[in-house]
Amino acid sequence: MSSVRKTETIPQWKQDEVDELVEFVESFNSVGIVGVAGIPSRQLQAMRRELHGSADVRMSRNTLTVRALEAVNEGVEELTQYVEGQVALIGTNDNPFGLFKQLEASKTPAPINAGEVAPNDVVIPEGDTGVDPGPFVGELQTVGAAARIMDGSIKVTEDSAVLDEGEVVDEDLANVLAELGIEPKEVGLDLKGVYSDGVLFEPDELAIDVDEYRADVQSAAAAARNLSVNAAYPTAATAGTLLAKASGEAKSVGLFAEIESPDVVPDLIGKADAQLRSLAAQIDDEEALPEELQGVEAAPAPETDDADEDEQTDEDTADTDDAGAADDDADDDDGDDGGDGLGAMFG
Repeated sequence: MSSVRKTETIPQWKQDEVDELVEFVESFNSVGIVGVAGIPSRQLQAMRRELHGSADVRMSRNTLTVRALEAVNEGVEELTQYVEGQVALIGTNDNPFGLFKQLEASKTPAPINAGEVAPNDVVIPEGDTGVDPGPFVGELQTVGAAARIMDGSIKVTEDSAVLDEGEVVDEDLANVLAELGIEPKEVGLDLKGVYSDGVLFEPDELAIDVDEYRADVQSAAAAARNLSVNAAYPTAATAGTLLAKASGEAKSVGLFAEIESPDVVPDLIGKADAQLRSLAAQIDDEEALPEELQGVEAAPAPETDDADEDEQTDEDTADTDDAGAADDDADDDDGDDGGDGLGAMFG
C-alpha cells in the first residue's frame, strides 16, 4: 500500500499577510519585537497614535510574523526568538537607542491584577490610608502591612514590603492595592529586541543615560585631543592646533634670540622701540634726545600704602628738623668765630 504525501496549501490571505509583513520589515532601518500583553485596546491605539511619524506598530499572528522574518533573510530572522505570547512588530528609521527611550517614556502606571507576576518589589508606604476604621485594617494586616487604627483612621505605621519581584499577586493583595490606589506596574510597549544595521540589540543594552553617555564621549574626545597635542601627534583634528602651537613657539624663540626672520622682524622692531622709549623716559635732559623721543613719559611709579607715605613724611620732617638744628648750631659757631676775630684785630 503506497502512502500519499499531502502538500500543505497556504491560504491566499495568509500569503498576502506575510507579503505585507515582509514589506513592513524592509521599509524601516530598525525593526523590533514589542510585547503588548495586558495593554487595553484603547490604550494601545493611543500609543500607536503617539508613535505616529516616528515608529509604526504592526500586529499579526505569531506564525505569520515568524514566516515574514525568515523570508527577509538579512539577519532579521534573529528576532524570531522573541516571537512568543502577545507581541507585535515595530519599525522605525530612528536608532535603537532612541526607539527604546521613546517606548520607555510612553509607559504609564497601572494597577496589577490577581495572577500577574510582580515586575518589581511591592511596598505599601507609611502613612494615613484615608480609609475609615473597619475590616480594611484586617485586610492590610493579612497581606503583611503594619496597619492600625489611629486618630479615627486606618494608618500604615511603616513602609511594608508585601511582595517581592517575580512573585505572583493573589486576589487579596490585588484588592488591597486597588483600594489604596497603588499601581505597581507600568503599561506600555515592552521592547523585546531590535535589529538594526546588522546588530541585534536587547533592552539591557539600550537602557543607557544618553546625556551621561554623550558627556563621557565629549570628555574622552577632549582628553584624546589634549594627548595628541601634548605628544605632538598630528591627526586631522589636531594638525591645525599643532601648527599654530609650533608657529607660536618658533616665533618666541626668534624673538628671544633676535633672529632677523621676515616673520619676526616686525616684533623685533616693536620690542626694540619699547626698550628705547623706556630708556628715553629715564633721561632728564630732553635736549640730549632726538625730537621724536622728547616728552616720552616714564612708567608710573608703583603705588605705596598710606602708612608708608605717612612714615616717609614723618622721616622727612624729622630730617628737616635735624637739618634746621644743625644750621642753627653752625650759625652760632660762625658768630663766635666772628667775635674772636674782631677782638684779635682791635686788641
